[in-house]
Amino acid sequence: MAKKSFFYFFAFVILILCKNNNSCTAAEEIKLYELKKGDFSIKITNYGATVLSVIVPDKNGKLDDVVLGYNSNDDYKNDTTYFGGLIGRVANRIGGAKFELNGVEYKLPANDHGNTLHGGSRGFCDVMWTVEDFQEDSHITLTYNSFDARQILIIKCCETGFPGDLSVKVTYMFIGTNKLAINMQAKPLNKATPVNLASHTYWNLGGDTSGDILSHTIQIFGSQITPVNDQLIPTGKITPVKGTGYDFLQPRTIGSELSEIPGGYDINYVLDNTKGKHFHRAATVQESKSGRKMELWTNKPGVQFYTSNMLDNVKGRGGFIYKKYAALCLETQGFPDSVNHPNFPSQIVNPGETYKHIMVYRFTAS
Repeated sequence: MAKKSFFYFFAFVILILCKNNNSCTAAEEIKLYELKKGDFSIKITNYGATVLSVIVPDKNGKLDDVVLGYNSNDDYKNDTTYFGGLIGRVANRIGGAKFELNGVEYKLPANDHGNTLHGGSRGFCDVMWTVEDFQEDSHITLTYNSFDARQILIIKCCETGFPGDLSVKVTYMFIGTNKLAINMQAKPLNKATPVNLASHTYWNLGGDTSGDILSHTIQIFGSQITPVNDQLIPTGKITPVKGTGYDFLQPRTIGSELSEIPGGYDINYVLDNTKGKHFHRAATVQESKSGRKMELWTNKPGVQFYTSNMLDNVKGRGGFIYKKYAALCLETQGFPDSVNHPNFPSQIVNPGETYKHIMVYRFTAS
């Protein structure tokens, strides 16, 4: 009885400490790490394995930060936009905040109109990561251990209902000239679990204070989408983009058919020519004034294209106010709500297997 009483007392103390989601990591120090190679530099923090800054030259050699961000650590802790965060355990939405796996129903925090968004109320972008390796001119590797919320009572405040313990690793690295790779891996330790990691960086190739991205030209190498209902949950269908406002198979400006898409773009594209290939192109984006171009490759079957529709006068870096359409996100990943749609590619990873997600960006200017 004494041991049991001590356990419940300890659990109560931890629950109190964790009542505020961020307090579980309050004792750990948030640090900034910069990768730099010539004029190309990237800043990462161990809070949420978050991309804070990406600085690249334009066609005249002028340097600009091409991602949106905040001034302070507190801004990132209180963030609701997911600026630059490493998203998990499951990125995007899970309908009804629940799913069934191996005969067990798992209920998740409903942090988005009755659904689960980006891992729930405490996703991977809300926790402290451990820096495993850092070389300023090369790479940074961060790790995080995610616990089974059902296994230990005291962890419920810090995790969000997914089954099993999960070991997670992400490496940001330079490849060649002006190429950035993001290598995400995860290993279930004791139970099968869904895994769908994503990088939620907001891009504006004109610079983060240049205004909206509607004049950016984009090409998306996906001839189909997974349409959604009014809560942005996939219906389960897969439909062609041809003849719709979602068709970016040929390059065109983001704003050219925006009137056809009420509220802006926030949809998963089914990428073409993925079978039998280690990498495939997801998208290219170009901004005419700066001449900057960003090309994106991945090994995942989908890419979520989001035009920052929910930004509403957000105070960002340097006090600049980010408004609707201030940036775009290209989140390569598995399909949204795959755990509830058997016809979608499975996101279930079993013990002994390794989840692998790779993104490669190439930046040029001309």
